[in-house]
Amino acid sequence: MDISDYPQVIKLWSETEAMLLRDADSQQNIAKYLNRNSGLSFVAMDGTSTVGAILVGTDGRRGYIQHLAVCATRRGQGIGIQLISCAIDALNEQGIPKTHLFVANENLNAQRFYEKLGWFPRDEVRMYSFNASGLSNV
Repeated sequence: MDISDYPQVIKLWSETEAMLLRDADSQQNIAKYLNRNSGLSFVAMDGTSTVGAILVGTDGRRGYIQHLAVCATRRGQGIGIQLISCAIDALNEQGIPKTHLFVANENLNAQRFYEKLGWFPRDEVRMYSFNASGLSNV
């Protein structure tokens, strides 16, 4: 994925149920993210149409999958599995063996998908956030 993919990717993310998008997903912020995490995010194309996308980064110790989406009409065809595989392979090439992701509590379809692939929920930790900007949708 590179920033030229952004218009189609943000459209896909916006159309994906339970996808939590924020102001941090602006084109400018995604460009910074992709630059910092070069070669880790991917798109799946059907001709000139984006049918899947995954946003992936690392802090140098762990990988983080931020957004995985597959077009509703193309689900069940292995696109999501391929995107996850590409991301895990790219992280492994950078020496990152462990990856985390966040799934909205109400997104049961995504939870089942990841569990089918061998991912497991972490009940011993709780995510906390701090927002220094004063903007609620960051």
